[in-house]
Amino acid sequence: MSSVQKLAGLLVLAGLLIAAGTGLGVWLAAGHYRPLLDVAQDDLATTKAARANLEELAGEQGRKLGDLVLAGQERERRAAQAQAYARELARTDYAAANRLLQERTGGDQCTAAAAIIDQELGL
Repeated sequence: MSSVQKLAGLLVLAGLLIAAGTGLGVWLAAGHYRPLLDVAQDDLATTKAARANLEELAGEQGRKLGDLVLAGQERERRAAQAQAYARELARTDYAAANRLLQERTGGDQCTAAAAIIDQELGL
């Protein structure tokens, strides 16, 4: 065997040793990191599912909040209409009460008030 063949044999042997060392390193690393990666992947799947659930709940909450705002505006509009209607109905009563307040009578206040109310009611 010549020195070139010996050198080639040593290079091949070194290459095989490096390949074997690399393979062993990959196998050991996979054995060490695989459980950690599995746990991380399970956590990721759980987190994604929780996020999707939260997004759905937030969307639903936004829709419900919009409905509540619209219902509040509708109640406010109806209340304003009811107040206007009540003001219109009470206008005659206010006018009568103002007339009663403007009339001046002498003597006992209770008797005077009773007389004015009787007069207003037509008794």
